[in-house]
Amino acid sequence: MKVKISLYATMITKKDLPSPWQFSFQDPASPIMEQTIKLHDYYILYLLAILGFISWILTTSIKNSVFSLQTTENTTIETIWTIIPAIILITIAYPSLKLLYLSDEITEPSLTIKITGHQWYWNYEYSDYKEKIIKFNSYMIPSSDLNVGNLRLLEVDKHLIIPTHTNIRILVTAADVLHSFTVPSLGIKIDAIPGRLNQTSFISKRPGIFYGQCSELCGANHSFMPIVIETTSLKEYTTHILSEITSPNE
Repeated sequence: MKVKISLYATMITKKDLPSPWQFSFQDPASPIMEQTIKLHDYYILYLLAILGFISWILTTSIKNSVFSLQTTENTTIETIWTIIPAIILITIAYPSLKLLYLSDEITEPSLTIKITGHQWYWNYEYSDYKEKIIKFNSYMIPSSDLNVGNLRLLEVDKHLIIPTHTNIRILVTAADVLHSFTVPSLGIKIDAIPGRLNQTSFISKRPGIFYGQCSELCGANHSFMPIVIETTSLKEYTTHILSEITSPNE
């Protein structure tokens, strides 16, 4: 039993996993996700301040019965509680819009990967290499075939491997119905739409194995098409790509 626990601990050290009953974000692995979490925390401070102030006003008013024409129909007070919320909305809107435009900005990519959603698996394609177009399907591993340390409903038979500290552009589409390619730790969520090619970019800041799932209801097996992205060093990625290029076609 101790051997199995030790093996399990070794196997999950590189995996970015959500904790049981987790309410917070997963650990960020990209600049966009880091900024998203900071923006969330920034908004929570405003929320707590507003909630505390309104609770104090309501409690004070009810406790002291401060209701009169001077307080309920006071033009000055109404002007204040109209202007202050407007200022607050402008203050919180600016960083939100800034992050939105940053997440949509596409700079010159170092690597482009095409991703196609199917019922119910993902197809990945590296097409930047003149020697060979690398394509493969990624299927969920059934519960009966899982090994020690594998995650139920999250493990796949083949990972999408990318290098760290590299600007990755992904082109996402679907072959049948709507899907959504989502990996929380990397800050990726993009719709896969039949007949349309959507794109986004991201940079992984550290090596690891990151899990995601389809986030658009796409049929009976919607919950059985997970996503696994493995980020490695450039040297390890180059070795992997060379082995794929030199391997015979499937």
